[in-house]
Amino acid sequence: MNPNQVSNGFVKPVPTEEEKGKIEELRKLLGPLPEKLSSFCSDDAVLRYLRARNWHVKKAAKMLKETLKWRVQYKPEEICWEEIADEAETGKIYRSSCVDKHGRPVLIMRPSVENSKSVKGQIRYLVYCMENAIQNLPPGEEQMVWMIDFNGYSLANVSLRTTRETAHVLQEHYPERLSLAILYNPPKFFEPFWKVARPFLEPKTRNKVKFVYSDDPNTKQIMEENFDMDKLESAFGGNDDSGFNIEKHSERMKEDDKKRLAALKDIASPSLDSLSFLSVSDGATSDSAHLGSEDVSEDEHQPHGMSEKKESIP
Repeated sequence: MNPNQVSNGFVKPVPTEEEKGKIEELRKLLGPLPEKLSSFCSDDAVLRYLRARNWHVKKAAKMLKETLKWRVQYKPEEICWEEIADEAETGKIYRSSCVDKHGRPVLIMRPSVENSKSVKGQIRYLVYCMENAIQNLPPGEEQMVWMIDFNGYSLANVSLRTTRETAHVLQEHYPERLSLAILYNPPKFFEPFWKVARPFLEPKTRNKVKFVYSDDPNTKQIMEENFDMDKLESAFGGNDDSGFNIEKHSERMKEDDKKRLAALKDIASPSLDSLSFLSVSDGATSDSAHLGSEDVSEDEHQPHGMSEKKESIP
């Protein structure tokens, strides 16, 4: 077996010497970190932020610093099921019992069954789901799969504010976490939005998004290539008829909470004061929420042969 290959068949890329240099350069900009935050700054994590900022070390450092400060304030890893259970009742977002053929967790999203008008509540639940999916990543993997079921979706389900807040959280604090996004039976009115957005996305991003239609054999093949059809939910063309069960899902989440919180109990939570050394005056723009492609230059900061621009989605 390849020394970088794990049991699920995934082969973890080995950082090049130039990439290793970028990692070390970014670590110097971060400086010393409290123990709890160090766990979020592994080499793999640092690489994700570097890729998200097109290998520009100062901009990647700024992005990571903002995430660390966000984590201290928001404490996403401490959110418990009891806090967000009401948001979960309809199954609008949940981690499927099915994984893809690489063992990566799958987040099911059903925007048509939104049950809350609280943007704050919706985002907190989204963060909980992201943290849970990350907790269940197989060894050596950094990315997950999203499957968006558009059954029953209409324009009435569109919330620009929620969409904007969702995009901000995912882009700024969970970069490079998406391996594949399945858009299952999207409505006709969705296609014009995609046609407008598509030219602004880099090929790597566009290739992550797959449109799948239940009546199209060509797109159904995408599901067969990526999932065990016997374990995939019937709502997505699979053979598993069990569907979403809030009681069973609740028990799974509570068990995951116990494991996660047990691992954190002996680690002190840092305060904002302890992060005062994380200066963000690093030459990057002050708006960390929406850095456009023009803010990411392909210059001497970028390792040779790496010409990809910043992605618009994780």
